[in-house]
Amino acid sequence: MPDMAYSRAVETYSDHSYLNAEGIQYNARPVDGTVKRGEIYYEMLKDTTGSYNLSAADVNPLPALDSVQATEAERLYLINCGICHGPKLDGNGPLYKDGSGPYPAAPANFTTAKYVAMTEGTMFHSITYGKGLMGSYASQVTPKQRWMIIHLIKNKQGGAAKPAAAAATDSTATAPAKK
Repeated sequence: MPDMAYSRAVETYSDHSYLNAEGIQYNARPVDGTVKRGEIYYEMLKDTTGSYNLSAADVNPLPALDSVQATEAERLYLINCGICHGPKLDGNGPLYKDGSGPYPAAPANFTTAKYVAMTEGTMFHSITYGKGLMGSYASQVTPKQRWMIIHLIKNKQGGAAKPAAAAATDSTATAPAKK
């Protein structure tokens, strides 16, 4: 394996066609199944009806968000999702505005029973691949950011615990009874 000891330097943004001519296979893409350092691994399913149904079994790998993470998730939601789905999750964002906005189709209303009951894995699949008229947001938000946004949505729906820091400082919580 002479290339292991004396490897050729390859410039990332240069023309690599000469390598193929020499019998060297190089396409500047990471090996399938590799995960970027610091990112969350998740099983990427192919976008099919079956994978949408299978995604219901996926669980959010992130622990409950602390107050800083919750603030970041809120920011990400408002930038990427709130424009259509609205800051109150009611499907009434600036692009729709009760049908008077530039976008004629009503976005999903996350406060309805259908979306409150939707699993986190199915939400992740919908953000990753798109669903209905909504396109994929996989190139706009990383997997970790998608899971953070899902935590935020579930928290606003009332289906998740409060952010960790807020729960720890909640003055209304009752102390356990002494025995």
